[in-house]
Formats: sequence, C-alpha cells, structure tokens
Amino acid sequence: MQIFISGGCKNGKSTYAERAAKFLSGSGPLYYIATMDAGDKEDEERVKRHQKSREGMGFLTIEQYRDIENILTQCNANGAFLLDSLTALLANEMFSKDGSYDSDAEKRAIKGLSKILDEIPKIVVVSDYIYNDAALYDPLTKAYRKSLATLDRFVATKCNVVLEATYTQIIVHKGRDIFREVQNAIY
Repeated sequence: MQIFISGGCKNGKSTYAERAAKFLSGSGPLYYIATMDAGDKEDEERVKRHQKSREGMGFLTIEQYRDIENILTQCNANGAFLLDSLTALLANEMFSKDGSYDSDAEKRAIKGLSKILDEIPKIVVVSDYIYNDAALYDPLTKAYRKSLATLDRFVATKCNVVLEATYTQIIVHKGRDIFREVQNAIY
C-alpha cells in the first residue's frame, strides 16, 4: 500500500502519516525518511517536535535531504517507510545553501521518487499544500510552487491511496476501500 497525504501546515497530516506507516510496517522494519535540512531556529524546533512525536514508535531515521533514491542503499525496501516531506526535499534539490537555483531539480526529484515508489511497496509520502493561494510571488517561488504541484500530482498518480488533511479531517481522493483498512486499524 502506498499512501500520499497532503494538506496545509499544522493540521495533523504528519501524526496521521506516522500512524499509517506504523500500521503498514506490521512487525517489519519502520523507516522515517527525514528530508528537512534545518536552516534556522524555526526549522530546528519543527524537527524536534516531529522527533518527539515519533518517540517509542520504532522508527529508524534516515536523513536524506537530496537524491531521495539513495535511501534504497541504506535500508530494506521491504520495510515500511514514511517520507516527510516532498516540500523540504524539493526545496533542498532546488535551492542550495549558497543561494543558487537548480532548474533541473523537479526532473531529478521525479526520477528519484519514481525509483523508490517502484521499489518500495509500503510507503507514506507527506507534502504540504502550498500552491493554491492567490498571492503574488517572485519568479523563483513561483517555479518552486509549480514544481511542488508537479511532484504532488506525480506521487498521487503512483500511490493507490491519496488523502488530504484539512482541519484535522482526512478527505479521501483515491483508494477509499483501501483507506478504510488503514483508518480502522489506526483509530
């Protein structure tokens, strides 16, 4: 089962994703693919909150900020995975710490995601729904938002369950029958 969950900030999607990945793992290995490369105090606090929420759940953390397909050399693909998040992964691929911009980041991320989704049968992928407001943005932010939307659509197409977290509610967009099994097990 491959699950994609998207939604706005601070609406419960990471907590839900943790529980879903734990369910998928059964008694097998459980991996947390951390993609946020903390760049400031706010990021560091978010990382700490996520680490605390996973305490005692049995996650083995793999930090993979770029080149997501490299996780396949670090773990057992038959385990269950939580990739959190596409949002941070794309930012890391697209923008270097030196301020440079990589226009091929979207293609590279899709290639890596395609590889892991083809090889990992049990995965939950999290993304942030940040691209539908009407604000005006600079060209690089527009390019990032457009690329994130492309990644989200790609992953949603590959996964057999697609969920949207909104105001602590889960909306099922794809795989309703499969989703019921997960929902019943984690709540």
